[in-house]
Amino acid sequence: MIEAAYFYNKLVEKGVGFFSGVPDSLLKDFCAYITDHADKINHIIAVNEGAAVGLACGYHLATGRISLVYMQNSGIGNAVNPLLSLADNEVYRIPLVLVIGWRGEPGVHDEPQHIKQGKVTCSLLESMGIPYAVLEKDENGVNGQIETCFKTMVETGSSYALVIRKDTFAPYTLQKKEEIDAVMTREEAIEEIAARRDGIIVSTTGMISRELYELRDKAGAGHERDFLTVGSMGHASSIALSIALQKPELRVTCLDGDGAALMHMGSFAAIGTQKPRNYCHIVLNNGAHDSVGGQPTIAPFVDIQAAARACGYIHVYQAKTKEELKNILAKNHDELTFIEVKVKKGARKDLGRPKTTPQENKAAFMKYIEVQE
Repeated sequence: MIEAAYFYNKLVEKGVGFFSGVPDSLLKDFCAYITDHADKINHIIAVNEGAAVGLACGYHLATGRISLVYMQNSGIGNAVNPLLSLADNEVYRIPLVLVIGWRGEPGVHDEPQHIKQGKVTCSLLESMGIPYAVLEKDENGVNGQIETCFKTMVETGSSYALVIRKDTFAPYTLQKKEEIDAVMTREEAIEEIAARRDGIIVSTTGMISRELYELRDKAGAGHERDFLTVGSMGHASSIALSIALQKPELRVTCLDGDGAALMHMGSFAAIGTQKPRNYCHIVLNNGAHDSVGGQPTIAPFVDIQAAARACGYIHVYQAKTKEELKNILAKNHDELTFIEVKVKKGARKDLGRPKTTPQENKAAFMKYIEVQE
C-alpha cells in the first residue's frame, strides 16, 4: 500500500498546487489527507466532477501551475465535457492530473451499479485520448509513474490519469471534522418518513437507499414501493419528478442527500417550475459524503431552503428533531413541498445492502405503480 502522505508530497514536489474533486471510497484516505494538509483556497470539494475540472482549469489560467482532479470512475461522465471541450490539448491545452478510483474493476467484487463503469473505465480514457497508468502499490513503482505522468503532460499538453485500484492507499483518518447541528440519525429520520408517507419513495444512492431497504425489512414490509437509485448520484430528484408528473394521483417522495442534491442542483429549478402537487422532496443533510469516507460537503454553508423557495417550491421546511419532522409530515400538503432534515453523520457498522438486484427492484416497482391511481 501507498501512504497518502507519500503520494501527496510527491505530487506537490512535482508542482501540483491545487486539488479539487468529488470523494470516492477508494480514494478516501488520499482525499482525507488533502483535506487536512492543503490550504483551504487550494482544495475545493466540488459539487460535481465537471465543476472540479473547471476549477482546476481556472487555477491553471491564474497561476500557470498544475491542478489535480480526483473522482470515482462513475464521475468521468460528469467530467467528459470540460475535459474534451476545455482542457483538451486540441482546445486550450490545460494539463491536469486525474486521480480516478476504479470501482467495478473486472475480476474484483463490487456493487451492480459499478460493474459496467468498471469494464469501460480504461477504454473511456483511451477514447478521450487521455494517457493513463494504473497506480502501483509500491513506492518505486509510483515514483516512476509520477515521472511519466509529468513528462507526458510537458511534452503533449495532455491531461494524465492515474487509475486507483481497491486497497492502493494505506488507511488515513481525517482530522478536520465539522459537525452539523443535529440530534437525529439519518436512519431515524428515514424510519419516520417511511412510516408516515404513503405512495412511493425514490431514494438516492449510498447509505439512504441501504437504510431504507433495511427499515422496510425491519417493519416486515415489502420493497415494491421504493425505487432505490443505487447509482447515478444526483439524479433521484429528476426520476421522482417525472414519475410525479406521469402519476399525478400518486404521492411521490424523493429521499435525497445533501451531496447528491448539490451535485445537480439545477434539478431544483425544473421541479419548482413544474410544481407537481403530489411531490415531496426531502433532503437529509449531514454535511458529508457519508458513503465514501465522510468527506465534508458545502451544504452547511448553503441555505438549501432559500434555494428551494427561489426555484418555486410552494412549502419549504426544516426539521432538526424527530418531533419537528413528525409535525411537518402530518401536514400532508397537496402542493409541491421541500423538507430539509438535519441528521447526524455516520451509519450503523452492520448496515447491509439490498438483497434484490436493480432489475428486480425495477420490475417490482413498475408493477406496483402501474395500478396506482
